[in-house]
Amino acid sequence: MLSWRLRRLRNTLQRLRLSLGQRGWRGTMARIAQEFRPRPVLDERLPIEPIDVPFAPFSLPTATEAPQVSVIIPVHGKRAYTVACLRAMARHGAAASFEVIVVDDASPDDTSTVLAQIDGLRVITHASNQGFVGSCNDGAAAARGDHLLFLNNDTQVTPGWLDALLACMREERDCGIVGSRLVYPDGRLQEAGGVVFDDGHGHNLGRFESRDDPRFRFRREVDYVSGASLLIPRALFAQVGGFAQVYAPAYYEDTDLAFAVRAAGKRVLYEPSSLVVHFEGITAGTDPERGIKRHQIVNRERFVERHRAALRSHPSAQAPIETALHRYARGRILVIDAMTPEPARDSGSLRLTALFELLHEMGWQVLFAPDDGRATPAQIDALGTLGVQVLCQPAVRRVPDWLQRHGDALDAVMLCRAGTAATYLPLVRRAAPRARVLFDTVDLHFLREARAAAVVGQTGLQRQAEASRRRELALIASSDVTFVVSPVERDLLNEAAPAARVELLSNIHALHGRRAGFAARKDLVFLGGFGHPPNADAVRWFVRDILPRLQRHVPPLHLHVLGDVSDEARRELTGPQVTLHGRVDDLAPFMDGCRVSVAPLRFGAGVKGKVNMAMSYGLPVVATPIAAEGMQLTDGLDVRIGEDAQAFADALLDLYDDEAQWLRLSDGGLDNVRRHFSPEAAAKTLHRVLDDAATAAHAKTVA
Repeated sequence: MLSWRLRRLRNTLQRLRLSLGQRGWRGTMARIAQEFRPRPVLDERLPIEPIDVPFAPFSLPTATEAPQVSVIIPVHGKRAYTVACLRAMARHGAAASFEVIVVDDASPDDTSTVLAQIDGLRVITHASNQGFVGSCNDGAAAARGDHLLFLNNDTQVTPGWLDALLACMREERDCGIVGSRLVYPDGRLQEAGGVVFDDGHGHNLGRFESRDDPRFRFRREVDYVSGASLLIPRALFAQVGGFAQVYAPAYYEDTDLAFAVRAAGKRVLYEPSSLVVHFEGITAGTDPERGIKRHQIVNRERFVERHRAALRSHPSAQAPIETALHRYARGRILVIDAMTPEPARDSGSLRLTALFELLHEMGWQVLFAPDDGRATPAQIDALGTLGVQVLCQPAVRRVPDWLQRHGDALDAVMLCRAGTAATYLPLVRRAAPRARVLFDTVDLHFLREARAAAVVGQTGLQRQAEASRRRELALIASSDVTFVVSPVERDLLNEAAPAARVELLSNIHALHGRRAGFAARKDLVFLGGFGHPPNADAVRWFVRDILPRLQRHVPPLHLHVLGDVSDEARRELTGPQVTLHGRVDDLAPFMDGCRVSVAPLRFGAGVKGKVNMAMSYGLPVVATPIAAEGMQLTDGLDVRIGEDAQAFADALLDLYDDEAQWLRLSDGGLDNVRRHFSPEAAAKTLHRVLDDAATAAHAKTVA
């Protein structure tokens, strides 16, 4: 008993020493408080199947032939947990086809009798106990799926459990392993991937934190993920030799597998959208000095011996968690905008979301801070799929405070729009002195305001435009790089601010292609919310001055307006030929069903996302010269242009009934997007601006 107490004390002191090195005193005390804070046994918000209920037969929604995934569940007793695990799978299912293989590892209870009563289940029975490693390898040998999902029997899946893992595997380059976000049944986070230090000790990221904390809700590369829920291609599992038998019966086999997969040139990722409840320790216990758990210490020594060379590049056990967490990133970039992007809301949001995706593909760790501090759970999850960590309330109460604490770790900061840049640029220079500061204009406000003043004839607007010009030029002079979306704006700034570095980073659109022909379409569409003054003016002008000129067309042309609109504007503009739909979740029905997109803008600046979006679907556009500005478009080749109301109406009517012209403009628009507004074009600019900053960041990390 005395020796046991001494070992237990030694283990506790070692954990304390590691925590002090990684978290400091304040973080360590908070961690201890988390562990001992009173909490409910179950979180009622989690869809947890009851454990202690009488068994009744049921069926699993499994594939009989050629499943995409083979779910492998090793079990040794604890029948009630196994049944609850299978019931959760039956309840939630998946879009992907899957089979379930339970490896009954000589269970001492009635597991075999009960499993025989569950339809859609494949069972492998061991006469003698083979342990976790042997059971998993036997299940993999019998699997038929292209992918293997190893799942503990003391887990319960939730909606999206499997499809989210497959999406990550499909979307991430060189992805070899994907793991789920594991939570305790009381709702606390158990693991958001893991870090391995140079002495072989592992650290479960986020343990005992809130599972909803944005710090743990973004996709990222990690050292390992728990074998409690681990997806891997079946061919890759066979290539690396499966779970290494030297770790039998259990422990460190999942970490060893991750290192073997990385040595094969693949990556290990954590996918928070796959949420799995894990009743940790039900089978193996939690005491590292007793039972199966005792193998954890022995197997760590084996692991270190096998991977000594790889571990030399890992941080020490005393290194801060933040340092270990971001070591796979090429650099860290903070992006600040007025609010969280919503691609269905506006063109700027669509462009920023596309930039996030490109930065993630380039290997950057992206942090996003909305100046208003707000982000919905759906927005956090959507950006998390792009590898973006959202700094929002309540986790981050004030962005300036976060910058003061973490600015030294940033390699670049991108400030979106003039208002945001004016607020944060001085603070960024002080708090993040080594970060490259990028000013993303989105569009030049002073140019848009000057044109609006010319249209409405107000001297007050002209004075505002002059003030905006002075402010934006000062911001450009204080930034390392300025992004503009239009060649026209780039040329303007080259004259107004010749000493500044100005780069073209335009709108970014995927090519959807033309999916319906000329004859299958009718009506007109306008894209854009009324929160942007040029859009509100454009629709009013079209309805008042252009639509009456189209009356001679039989049947009368109908205009569909897509985007946020005020109740006042809805009452003013809705009529027999105009429908204001508001914001729509899916543009495709309109892009595929309407015959012409209209962009009757009389003022504005930058590149118009409404024009790009329509052309990306092969939908021809009739535009004003302002709407077509800076987009390298040619009237009659890839767009029709009308400057005044009559010219606009004439161009629209000429195009609407001419199939040959319509097809020419459809093809021309697609080609224009491909050449000037593709992700590849934007990626070239980002590489040119950020690659040397990433190199410096990597050198700092290695040092």
